[in-house]
Amino acid sequence: MSLFTRRRNAPADDSFSSTDTVVHTPPATAPSEASPTSEDGDVVDAPDTPSFEELGVPLDMVEILEKRGITSPFPVQVLTIPDALAGRDVCGKAKTGSGKTLAFGIPLVDRTSTARSRRPRTLVLVPTRELANQVAEALTPLAEARELWLMAIYGGVSINRQIAGLREGVDLAIATPGRLNDLLERGDISLEDVEMVVIDEADQMADMGFLPQVERILKLIDRDAQTLLFSATLDGDIGKLVDRYQHDPAHHEVISETVTVDTLEQRFIGVTSETKTEVTAKILAGASRTIVFVRTTHGADRLVRVLGKQGLTAHQIHGRKSQSQREKALDAFARGKCPILVATNVAARGLHIDDVDLVLHFDPPEDAKVYLHRSGRTARAGAEGLVVTLVLPEQERDVHQIEREAGIDYEVVSMSPDDARLGDLASWEPPHGLPVELGIRGGSSRSQAPRKARGAAAGVQGNRNGASRPRRDGGRSTGTRGAAGRNSGARNSDGRGEGSADAQPSRGPWRRRANRRAASNS
Repeated sequence: MSLFTRRRNAPADDSFSSTDTVVHTPPATAPSEASPTSEDGDVVDAPDTPSFEELGVPLDMVEILEKRGITSPFPVQVLTIPDALAGRDVCGKAKTGSGKTLAFGIPLVDRTSTARSRRPRTLVLVPTRELANQVAEALTPLAEARELWLMAIYGGVSINRQIAGLREGVDLAIATPGRLNDLLERGDISLEDVEMVVIDEADQMADMGFLPQVERILKLIDRDAQTLLFSATLDGDIGKLVDRYQHDPAHHEVISETVTVDTLEQRFIGVTSETKTEVTAKILAGASRTIVFVRTTHGADRLVRVLGKQGLTAHQIHGRKSQSQREKALDAFARGKCPILVATNVAARGLHIDDVDLVLHFDPPEDAKVYLHRSGRTARAGAEGLVVTLVLPEQERDVHQIEREAGIDYEVVSMSPDDARLGDLASWEPPHGLPVELGIRGGSSRSQAPRKARGAAAGVQGNRNGASRPRRDGGRSTGTRGAAGRNSGARNSDGRGEGSADAQPSRGPWRRRANRRAASNS
């Protein structure tokens, strides 16, 4: 069977020569207890959380969501779905793990019609191949019910398969900018029929240097197309995208009351270079599902080998791994077959794997922004989670700076491998307080410039947020691969500077569709 049943008699191919602001603060427990605020910031009485049906979601989609165990919308969905279903441009500010995929996915599928060959009706732009596959997987049941065909498009896999799929008619394309621009240059896809565009993780796209490619794409899309943009931040270049490509958008913001989410526990453990890996093993032995972040691809490979010698099963994902290797590692981790995933910042944004109870910063992040993005892999959607950062003596000053920027103030507590607290760090209450000489306004003998330079040297490794809003700006996905991509492992899958994920059709859905077609023809 095919992934999606094609609608009958799809059109043949033609040759293609003042905003409203709503702020919503999620609760510490369930989204139904969230307290919205008015435009002047006053807290107002919050009614009971509406159901999907009350938000205007069609009944057939409500039934599909209920079958998947999704019965109550999250705050970002409550805020954005009605406007998006009504055809209005939406600018949503929310962190990863807040439920954005369904917030744009439900209206997207509902408003998508059958496409002609090589001319998709709707487009989702994402920064990484992992996020492209994740979005495709989340929207598959909804699209299948509407007899729509979607395809994830990113680099690192055969472009010919994507071209073949586009020729048959893809209704909803989920793409990374680099591969999409390649297909546009070859004339294998046209965006002239696109009626709705989503830019997911726009800030990560900006961080990864993809905005020029995104704008090339947006400039090729009709300016009357509905545009939904979601980002953790809306300043700088993201604000320019909103101004250029959105028309009177409804602005919605979901604010986390704490650094990441209210249920997140954080620990900073002092180690030495001699004890670091052994302390790591002791911490990991007490967790059921852990993502470990390292600075380099070689560091990821080495840590997996060391953990294996200590009897711990771990897989790694980074830019030097092939797409199939990364997919196998992610699948094993998501299914619980492998309890430890070691990753460079390639996985810091966009991935949503349920029940990750621990995030371990084996190497401290470059800055507070990377810290929050990495840490957001746990404690998602109200679940509990623990974040542990290992700190070498020479890293303490930089880590304290990260804490100040993130608005937290935990002490770095040194522990040896035989410290009993390592077995259950969640039950241990760490002391608070940063060194006096590192007060909020206090400077250090080392200015921030060196650390920022180091963050820049880490390049794409430090790039995490993503998505920019779609409109048009065809062009070639050139991108550079410099030291940034190599050091971080977030190199373009096809060598074109699109960080961790560049275009190609979602392998899983495309393969399943092909298999279903073959079965139906047999």
